[in-house]
Amino acid sequence: MDEEFRGRVVTNEELELFCMQLAEYEMHHHCSLYKYFFNDLVYIVETLDSTRILSELNYRNIVDMEYYVSLKKQCGDSVFSVMLIQDIFDLGKEAVIGLWGSLFAIQNDYPHPNLLGVLDEISRLGPLLLDQINLDENGVALPKDLKDIQDVHRQNLLGKTQQLVEHQAPGLSHPQQSFQISDRYLDLIVVSTKQFRTRNQHEVIDTGGVHEHYLQATHIKLERISPNKLFRWCHRSSCLPHSVLVGGVPGVGKTTLMQKFVFDWVRGELYQRFSFVFFFKFRMLNDIKELSLVDLILKEYPYLTTKLETLFSDPANLLFIFDGLDESVQQMDFRSERLCTSPQIQESLSVLVVSLVKQSLLKGCYILITSRPTKLALIETKNFQRVSEIMGFFPKERKLYFDKFFLDEKKSEMAFNYVRENGILYTFCYIPSYCWILCTVLSTCFKPQEMYFELLPKTVTQLFVTFFANILTNHSRDTSQVPALLTSLGWMAEYGVMEHVLGFESCNLKTFGVNYSSQLLSNFMVESGQGPNVTVSFFHLTIQEFLAALVHYLDYSHEKLQESLDKARRFEDGRGEMFLRFLCGLSDSNTRAVLQKHLGNFSPKTSVDVINWLSNTFSMNVRPDRESDDKRKILNMFASLFESRNRALVAHCLGANKKFQFPEFHLAPLDCTVLAFILECCRDPELVDLDTCFIQTEGLERLYTILHNVVELRLTNNDLKDTDMKFIYRILTNPACKIQNLR
Repeated sequence: MDEEFRGRVVTNEELELFCMQLAEYEMHHHCSLYKYFFNDLVYIVETLDSTRILSELNYRNIVDMEYYVSLKKQCGDSVFSVMLIQDIFDLGKEAVIGLWGSLFAIQNDYPHPNLLGVLDEISRLGPLLLDQINLDENGVALPKDLKDIQDVHRQNLLGKTQQLVEHQAPGLSHPQQSFQISDRYLDLIVVSTKQFRTRNQHEVIDTGGVHEHYLQATHIKLERISPNKLFRWCHRSSCLPHSVLVGGVPGVGKTTLMQKFVFDWVRGELYQRFSFVFFFKFRMLNDIKELSLVDLILKEYPYLTTKLETLFSDPANLLFIFDGLDESVQQMDFRSERLCTSPQIQESLSVLVVSLVKQSLLKGCYILITSRPTKLALIETKNFQRVSEIMGFFPKERKLYFDKFFLDEKKSEMAFNYVRENGILYTFCYIPSYCWILCTVLSTCFKPQEMYFELLPKTVTQLFVTFFANILTNHSRDTSQVPALLTSLGWMAEYGVMEHVLGFESCNLKTFGVNYSSQLLSNFMVESGQGPNVTVSFFHLTIQEFLAALVHYLDYSHEKLQESLDKARRFEDGRGEMFLRFLCGLSDSNTRAVLQKHLGNFSPKTSVDVINWLSNTFSMNVRPDRESDDKRKILNMFASLFESRNRALVAHCLGANKKFQFPEFHLAPLDCTVLAFILECCRDPELVDLDTCFIQTEGLERLYTILHNVVELRLTNNDLKDTDMKFIYRILTNPACKIQNLR
């Protein structure tokens, strides 16, 4: 557990002082505090040991413990938590103070970061917190001339943020659509972190594993932050943050979150303490060499010309949002001592941004920056008082996304259940853009009159094969040019994967012979920038990675393929992992058959080379029977074999190995899905050691159908619940069960 979130011994004197502080507030103050902290309180009660909380409340004669224990059994954790918090508020001031006192008393035994953060915010800020809540709700009183220009500014930002545009779904009759963001937006999970580590695994896969782990370990490790409270008191840094960093993998919703953030400010529903919010996207600023902060603002908001000097006189009322640091061509050096001190001085964009963060420019202003984690791992983050990461959708939001996409309860249920039962697909559903791709593909498989079950994907490769096939079926007028177009686009994508390039300039398009006038490209790429400085990028990183793998089947070169295979495997940050999985997935003739009718026959030599490479790499580097081997590398190789669907290849790679040892290595549900496939391909496995692997319910659910084949099974220290015993029962009562030793 993080050091900051360890509990402490609470004395009676401290508890008494805390309750006395709360007793000084009038009931309307308690109403404000309760409204402000309501979601936090519900989350805390839902996450912690409710029996202990009820016991404390019962001790203070606030609630009938027996009644609420029964209520929880009837309604479940979520409904129970809301009802308990609301009921206590309805009982009045003394009951509310009693709840706060109960939570204060248990912090030593349950040092949940959200609990400690809330108590710290109340204790440290005192009456200032009430002022802050009022300011966030009602804003700063402005003179008429500033209020008028603020209205113009709000109207401008409203036009830029109120519509959420959804890509045109290939295979569906309806065109590209836009929706009111308030109707389509779903809450994203944001958690606190100390820093962004350098990763040794592909960031989407890595975060998928962390995300599933967070579902299991949320009650002890990570602080959950509502996006509308990014500038609230930070328990880690013990201050009200002025500079906030939000990370998130590609497609997880960083830009959409910022759009919703600005939209809510415009409508008066969020952070009215900021009189003006300035919203910038780094990718739209890549043509800028040097300019002043005044120029930067007026370039985007020219109507503020006569008011900037007045606005700058009170920086605490200003918020700057910069979205997509990873898309900036400029290097942001937050260690640099070269700083700007005046809004009129011309500097590079990087110096302006760093100066705002370090508060040498417009001291007292607020700044919010988003980026991919891989970029943030390379920069100094100590100048940010809050560092957080978007984890994407939780299960409830995943289901809601499917419901909103299909607008048909039966189809939505069918599609979601299919994905839920295919663990490899479900794991990636934490990313909104993956949900869109999945829903797009499944909507073409679950048509009213006919069900195309043969097209239903079981692997990520099959998902993208079907996605591309839908695009080529519905958006290619001159099919003769498609193979050449995708070949040129594929080589550019491959160059980007190998060289870590996400944005492509006109010179890149020219070098690889990409015909950007083709209408087909709009299904894969988006533009940014203006005039001669326009750059293009794939609308999702995984689209780029898939095309990078596909091109080796369209335009075979033994030398290029071997070079790319070896290079991708050597990347220490794991960025070649999805590329390798797609290469292996496309080696399956059944998987790629869906695309061949559009692109012609693929090179069989590519499949042979990929299979040989996979076999040789496995035999030289993988020994799952040895505890000392790098388990992450082993699981990555297993994942590539899973994508290949080649059971004979798996059996060949495993050879005489019949032992699988992963003790004290965290296995995400994604890993369990892959491991289940590998075990299916192994004849008579002797040992599966999952001791202290933290597999929990979901991991066991993905593994149990194959574990009866094992002679010795180790499942100790996996935090299995009583309800998980049904899986153990099914394993042991399977007529073909071979288990002789279970522990």
